Amino acid sequence: MKTQHLDFLIRSWETRDRADAFHLIRDILAEYGLQCEPYGADRDVYDVELFYHTKGGEFWVVERQGKIVGTAGYYPIERGNNAVEIRKMYILPAIRGKGLGKFLLRELETKIIARGFDEIWIETASILKEAVQMYETSGYLPTTGVETPRCDRVYVKSLG
Repeated sequence: MKTQHLDFLIRSWETRDRADAFHLIRDILAEYGLQCEPYGADRDVYDVELFYHTKGGEFWVVERQGKIVGTAGYYPIERGNNAVEIRKMYILPAIRGKGLGKFLLRELETKIIARGFDEIWIETASILKEAVQMYETSGYLPTTGVETPRCDRVYVKSLG
């Protein structure tokens, strides 16, 4: 996967991205007062091959001038109806407000629809106000069944 948005390159994750992507997510979580959980909720970004590639998902990085400034991914899940979960959608503070988040979400949805999935699930935390607002204005409906301890919201969007 490789696409452009403004001066951002969105591409498939490569092994060399492991540390940079992990540190970006750790730092953004800290910005909101949330703990990074390398052996829990955040293990997937440290083991992308196991959590995304072997499960039939994808993990993307967003670059600007050769530096990783964002991440996003999805993989198939058991809950729901032929569903995937969007995970690790993070963008550095200096990059926010340029429409990149909405662009990434639309790109993920387009790819997920093309692959024949019927539902998208997203878990997040209320403190991530920008993300909550974006999901709610993009057709994601609140539901129940949060599975990640640091999250307190779960959304689902039917693609049918």
